[in-house]
Amino acid sequence: MPRRMMLAPPEDVMVQCENLVKIYKTGEIEVMALQGLDLTVHRGELMGIVGASGSGKSTLLNMLGALDKPSAGSLYVDGKNLLTFDEQDLIRYKRETVGFVWQNNARNLIPYLTAVQNVELPMLLSGRKNRHERAVQLLEMVGLGQRKNSVLGQLSGGEQQRVAIAIALANNPSLLLADEPTGAVDTATASMVLDVFRELNRQTGVTIIIVTHDTNLSKSIDRVVAIRDGRTSSEMLRKRPAAMSFDQLAKMNEEQEALLSSQTTDHEELVVLDRAGRLQIPKEYLEALGLKGGDKVRVELEEDRISVYNTEYNRKQ
Repeated sequence: MPRRMMLAPPEDVMVQCENLVKIYKTGEIEVMALQGLDLTVHRGELMGIVGASGSGKSTLLNMLGALDKPSAGSLYVDGKNLLTFDEQDLIRYKRETVGFVWQNNARNLIPYLTAVQNVELPMLLSGRKNRHERAVQLLEMVGLGQRKNSVLGQLSGGEQQRVAIAIALANNPSLLLADEPTGAVDTATASMVLDVFRELNRQTGVTIIIVTHDTNLSKSIDRVVAIRDGRTSSEMLRKRPAAMSFDQLAKMNEEQEALLSSQTTDHEELVVLDRAGRLQIPKEYLEALGLKGGDKVRVELEEDRISVYNTEYNRKQ
């Protein structure tokens, strides 16, 4: 059967995944890390991806960073079809299109170099001119202009992570990926690191995707996608007053972020319907109805809603 050609996404879409599948094989064992994941990220978005360990979120990040290839499906980033890339395309993509911030600073920083030298390094590898000036500018953007000549051992965990962010931005990528960027720091430092991401997104318009297991991230970011069992299962969206402009909202966030972050009602969670018409019902809903995988349910269209009912058949089992 011929493979269906996937159309390139519209110009305003930075990331488009369709029916993304990843199968890892170890001997006779096969593990499906992604099971038909669909995801769209628009240019200029700051979004989070959350999920438990083993849900597939890190696998997805590796796909977006061109560190791994899908087993099936379609994957476009910045208008480029990653499934058609040869080795030279992959090298160019990693240097020019995507920036990576790792949780482990050993992967981000060289300890015997100063902060500014660390930021200069990816520009040196790309042959970029005016490296020092650009590195100093980036360190000032992340609030470390005064620490540019400090080496790794002289910087706190939060400062090291901010240097890592500056490094990831060195070659002016279109997409910035962050893998558990707050996982190795305390709560106060984590909040500061997230503030840096928000400010960079606001100032530069770079698209940022942050992957984490911390569901509290939803209090700080407008859109958070939850992945369960290798599929996009729900989205949490911050409720925005319709009358507020972007500038007014940005000012409100700066002045009242602490208040907003403490509220539990400023987001609504939406279950995602995939392209095949499937959805993942939250576990607590299934438990409330006494349902489990493989059970039969009755589905009825009732005016403006679709209702799911347990059946007498299931109750007799």
